Amino acid sequence: MRAWSVLLAACVGAALACSTPTSPTGSDNSSLPAVYQRFKSTVTIKVDGSTVVLTSNGVPDHNSPYFGVGNPGYEAPTAGMTVNPNKIASQDFVIRVPLSPATTTASDTPMGPIGMATNGVAIFNQYAAGKQPVASEFPTFDRYNGHPQQTGVYHYHIEPVWLTSVSTSAFIGVLLDGFPIYGPTEATGSLPAGLDSCNGHTHATADVPNGIYHYHVTTNTPYISGCFKGTPGSIG
Repeated sequence: MRAWSVLLAACVGAALACSTPTSPTGSDNSSLPAVYQRFKSTVTIKVDGSTVVLTSNGVPDHNSPYFGVGNPGYEAPTAGMTVNPNKIASQDFVIRVPLSPATTTASDTPMGPIGMATNGVAIFNQYAAGKQPVASEFPTFDRYNGHPQQTGVYHYHIEPVWLTSVSTSAFIGVLLDGFPIYGPTEATGSLPAGLDSCNGHTHATADVPNGIYHYHVTTNTPYISGCFKGTPGSIG
């Protein structure tokens, strides 16, 4: 059983120093694992008891045809792209995840958000509407592998290449169970080995040298995660 608590115990070194961002009255972020500093400034993060609360407007920090013509974030569709009729809309996107996640019996991910990327964008599972394989929607993805649904929630079902462009082993967010998500390779550049049905495994990472369960994005289903390996928190 691995958890962020391993990291908390190691918060004495400069490289693993706990973050202490400005927090709302009544909250205490002194126990927040430093990896949360990797989230962009558009995401507000605070500790609430044994829970980490992440808040975002859900709007991507990259261009997309789904901003609509005339929006500063608009870009023309790529060749062969089928633009769906939805437009990106600002959201009140809040997720609550365990501060110290622990592995347990795997459970299914729901439709809708199952986590948050470091740029505040929602992460969805491997299914489209009606629990159909999301591959049918691939032509509607913009060049960063995202698109919005009917209420304007922009989201990623597969590798968010905007975030992995800096490194294919990049930390790209957390799922609702509090476990981290990394890119399609290990820090060594090799492909991850021994992934379970949830698309994860346990070993040391750059953020948690003592080891933690974590997910990897892959090119095949379930792409990001097929299930929660820990107890999921909540949306809102």
